[in-house]
Amino acid sequence: MRIAMGIEYDGTGYNGWQRQRAGLGVQEVVEKALAVVANEAVEIFCAGRTDSGVHATYQVVHFDTSAERTSRNWILGANSNLPDDINACWVRFPPAEFHARFSAVARTYRYLILNRLVRSSLFRDRAWWVYPSLDVDLMRQAARGLLGEHDFSAFRAAGCQAQNVRRRLSQLDIERHGDWLSITVTANAFLQHMVRNISGLLVKIGSGERDPSWSLEVLESRDRTRGGVAAPAHGLTLTGVAYPAEFDLPAPEQPQLLPGIP
Repeated sequence: MRIAMGIEYDGTGYNGWQRQRAGLGVQEVVEKALAVVANEAVEIFCAGRTDSGVHATYQVVHFDTSAERTSRNWILGANSNLPDDINACWVRFPPAEFHARFSAVARTYRYLILNRLVRSSLFRDRAWWVYPSLDVDLMRQAARGLLGEHDFSAFRAAGCQAQNVRRRLSQLDIERHGDWLSITVTANAFLQHMVRNISGLLVKIGSGERDPSWSLEVLESRDRTRGGVAAPAHGLTLTGVAYPAEFDLPAPEQPQLLPGIP
């Protein structure tokens, strides 16, 4: 039987999603919890392999098992064996051709920035503290040139191993809520560190260090060294994965990354 599961997690204490030779990945912890419920070894496959320190409100995984459990038993059983910073949210029983990664048609990330003179002790692991005032209008101007399908080589990590560097960016929104800024990015798929590199570039433009036209210059250069510093991982959250309607998976709710901030 193929099982699909929605998972949320605080990535602060983990070396990313993937199972690690050294250090602890979220995947390993979830697999061990599910193995207890299934009473057999379980290997899971995810929609997006988040980096060390990155969070998720809507990660999707699938696994195959001979164990027969109700959705309630899968959820309660998994959560009773998971630490407090990882949580199973829903379970579905899709057809065998469903694949958490390859069936996905789009993914959405949100990057959170605290833009004020004083840092936050409460949200130090959830948002990037940037104290120079950021101009959202300049950031939005810069974002327009990145929409559409492009070669995003200039925005991928040096160690990125993706063979295809073209991605289709369908959303790049910047919103301000008081001292908080959110950057919401949706694409068919992402290169390694792509959202963090885009966010770092937008912050540099928003601070007035660069003109909005710089975003297009970096994109067309296809050179990562031209793009400035990547935003730190802890401000990034995977908030949505889209699938064809035929799989009938729950739609991601609009997450509130902070109280009162949609």
